[in-house]
Amino acid sequence: MLQSRAEPLNPSLYRGKRLGIMQPYFFPYFGYFQLIAQSDIIVLHDDVQYIKGGWVNRNRILTQGAPRWLTFSVLKAPHHLRINERQYQRGQGAAEKLLQSIEAAYRRAPHFVETFPLLREIMQFEDDNVAAFNGHLVCRLADHLGIRTRILVSSELDKADQLTGQERVVDICKRLGASLYINPIGGVDLYQAERFREGGIKLRFLKPRKISYPQIDDPPVGNLSIIDVMMFNDRSAISALLDECSLVCAEG
Repeated sequence: MLQSRAEPLNPSLYRGKRLGIMQPYFFPYFGYFQLIAQSDIIVLHDDVQYIKGGWVNRNRILTQGAPRWLTFSVLKAPHHLRINERQYQRGQGAAEKLLQSIEAAYRRAPHFVETFPLLREIMQFEDDNVAAFNGHLVCRLADHLGIRTRILVSSELDKADQLTGQERVVDICKRLGASLYINPIGGVDLYQAERFREGGIKLRFLKPRKISYPQIDDPPVGNLSIIDVMMFNDRSAISALLDECSLVCAEG
């Protein structure tokens, strides 16, 4: 559940908990939801610079047996603006065109009928702010998948905004009283366990196991949007796949 702006933050609720921090992505990859499921708290890092060509406004779906970009265009703006200062381009039926692309790609998928209405509902969310739209998207999908992790927004936290990188992460963990910080395995070179230990925090990395499931065409294509997983698996199967990962130390 995404914490409401009107709801006061009580750090004592999170003391001793497992925390993860991720930027708010657009229909993220499956490992993103494994990280949410393995955490007690997720902080959506919405007040960092928006980087063009990243995963904040795009992901990949399966079209005719090959990956294809699904991109929600962002209005032009100064490059230094943060994610929560950018807006999606909703003109000329942009959301409907994305839905048409999804429908064309997955109309023959076994779970299209129950999945597509949820995607349509998400794409009709009325706030064009990139962070707000993606935050709603992430929370709605997590709820649909039965993930009950508490989801917070970094721009609403009392923190040292001048900090960056590892120091910013450690600061957020300490302020929320988290005892364990979980990061995707791809960031193993960005963090030093000793720095976290100094703050009384354990550092672990989420290492997904290779998952595979029947798709429309062979061979299977991995590392796609959560959309693909939902189109080919029911919720009980997805629940089992969420556990196909482990938490490891930096040295593996």
